[in-house]
Amino acid sequence: MQFIDLKFQYSKIKDKVDAGIAGVLEHGRYIMGPEVVALEERLAGYVGTKHCLGVSSGTDALLIALMAIGVKPGDEIITTPFTFIATGEVIALAGAKPVYVDIKEDTYNIDVTKIEEKITSKTKAIMPVSLYGQCADYDAINAIAEKHNLPVIEDGAQSFGGEYKGKKSCGLTTLGCTSFFPSKPLGAYGDGGAVFTNDEDLHKKMAQIRDHGQAARYEHTIVGLNGRLDSMQAAVLLAKMDIFETEVSLRNEVAKRYNDLFGESVITPTVENHNKSVFAQYTVRVKNRESVLASLGEAGIPTAIHYPKPLHLQPVFENLGHKEGDFPVSEKVSKEVFSIPMHPYLKEEDQKTVVNGVKLAIENS
Repeated sequence: MQFIDLKFQYSKIKDKVDAGIAGVLEHGRYIMGPEVVALEERLAGYVGTKHCLGVSSGTDALLIALMAIGVKPGDEIITTPFTFIATGEVIALAGAKPVYVDIKEDTYNIDVTKIEEKITSKTKAIMPVSLYGQCADYDAINAIAEKHNLPVIEDGAQSFGGEYKGKKSCGLTTLGCTSFFPSKPLGAYGDGGAVFTNDEDLHKKMAQIRDHGQAARYEHTIVGLNGRLDSMQAAVLLAKMDIFETEVSLRNEVAKRYNDLFGESVITPTVENHNKSVFAQYTVRVKNRESVLASLGEAGIPTAIHYPKPLHLQPVFENLGHKEGDFPVSEKVSKEVFSIPMHPYLKEEDQKTVVNGVKLAIENS
């Protein structure tokens, strides 16, 4: 059983993917070719923003966004500790300090009631994460940010295609960032990402940062990086966009089947009524995770843990002085969550095998 079946997905769009890659091979513009421009236009139209910038990865998308708003050493960025390392990593790379806010136990997204108390004179931005495919509470976040004159950067690496109150993820804030890592709901065949904004000046600055800070060829007016998107990855993504909305619907069907099959046997994902998740992962919670995972491994059922250790307890951030107990909700769920196979083409019989395996593992643990 595949955790994510990208090979089957490829079989459905093989002709378009192959034609797109062949087109790149024909024109030879392998980096920032016409496919990138076409993809940016299509993605911006899909999300509903004026601008989209294709970049080299989701991590670089976040870093470029931080650089564009002028983050400097000594600044503070408010975010969540329950996320992939890239969220905190880019803050450190930009020279700033991550300031953590604990999460809600039901959605695993940032607890907006605890944000404002963390704002100081050093706060430069709020960077919430839309985890597992579901958007955070951006109306409340944006209201806090507006009150304190702060930009908001959505880390939408897992939520592209998701919706918040009828609006698309990555189009809800000052800047929205996403990843096209192969396992994402919209994944390339290598690294890739994008940044979305309605701000013309920020878009121009990010485009400059993406290409080594060039204002013109060999004229470098700001410090940038090599954050360009490959044409072949853009060609693959263009082909995948043709089936993306269908796949989002299929993901929700798969998630509903899981919910129905599990019943009350595990803690299943909670999706707010005003949200539409893309279920980048289908993540459940159990009390005795290690023994459950061991049983599932013996049964040949693939699993993953997203994420086993919150950022504030990662060795790389020891200098911030956090300790066990500082963010109790993040710490609690990090010991209980695990993800099971999830992709648009997961068969019902395979889901039943997974669910029965989990239930049996719980009984035997």
